[in-house]
Amino acid sequence: MSRVANKPIAIPKGVQVTLAEGSVSVKGPKGGSTFNVPAAVGVEQSDGTLRIVQRSQEYGANALAGTARALIANMCQGVSTGFERKLTLVGVGYRAASKGKTLGLTLGFSHPIEYPIPEGITVDTPSQTEIIVKGVDKQLVGQVAADIRGFRPPEAYKGKGVRYANEQVVIKESKKK
Repeated sequence: MSRVANKPIAIPKGVQVTLAEGSVSVKGPKGGSTFNVPAAVGVEQSDGTLRIVQRSQEYGANALAGTARALIANMCQGVSTGFERKLTLVGVGYRAASKGKTLGLTLGFSHPIEYPIPEGITVDTPSQTEIIVKGVDKQLVGQVAADIRGFRPPEAYKGKGVRYANEQVVIKESKKK
């Protein structure tokens, strides 16, 4: 069995886990989530922890066990504390404003960009150059942040564009005569 799958998952306070045949449901203060467990993997619950059990010895079963463990652990963390990604806009005239279920971006194009925010995600704009993407689903939070960054990734000569808050952009030296 994989090393990742051997680690037990601690259930945080205020999180309720329900095991059904072939699925795990997690409910917490921030929301709820469900995961369909593969047939080669089993989940056992005992005194505040979850354990992943590999049911078959088929090729790839231990990889499935490790993946299932990681996804269930992310669900437990998501419904208790949530996930967030911070983005910053670098460039003259680059602005962001959230209006209901859409995010309005002005990124130097001839037209403003209206990005529809998916269900289960909240987008805050504390200032015109900061975007905070929050949600319960780690994968969806990362995908929304990547979609927003994809409208204008940081360019290599001046560093203008949308970047993650902790991203280091290497600036190239311009041509010399």
